[in-house]
Amino acid sequence: MRPPVSEPAQGLRVTWVKSAIGYSDDQKRTIAALGLKRLHQTVEHRDSPSVRGMVKAVRHLVVVEELPAGQAPVPRRAARSWRR
Repeated sequence: MRPPVSEPAQGLRVTWVKSAIGYSDDQKRTIAALGLKRLHQTVEHRDSPSVRGMVKAVRHLVVVEELPAGQAPVPRRAARSWRR
């Protein structure tokens, strides 16, 4: 008998848990591209192959949770930069 098929994830919740000090600039830029600015910060993204690829590249620095199908990721506005 087959196991029950779960619904596909609507989104991913990514939390930055380990410092990127001592890792390559590519990995630091990937953390920034995910929208993470501070350690222990959490962001939500829609589930897509590009986001999954970024998460895979820094999987040793982040913790990822899949959001259930009924719970869509919360859209966030881009932070304003007051320093010019």
